[in-house]
Amino acid sequence: MMDGWGLFGGAMGLWGLLWMGLLIAVPIYLLDALLNRGSARSDEQPLSVLRERYARGELSDDEFDRRRKRFERSE
Repeated sequence: MMDGWGLFGGAMGLWGLLWMGLLIAVPIYLLDALLNRGSARSDEQPLSVLRERYARGELSDDEFDRRRKRFERSE
């Protein structure tokens, strides 16, 4: 006897909730991933520019260390 619930019984409602959850969770995850990726990139950019200038010889050892320490304190 199936009592009108069909082959899967009440589980069909659970599948609907699962799909609804996925439709909400996936865009939230993608948005969070994109926002975090942008912030990580902006934190590394000043230090990489400082390293490039040091590699080109535009900064002395002392100047590089002083600016790097100042940058690390400001984080």
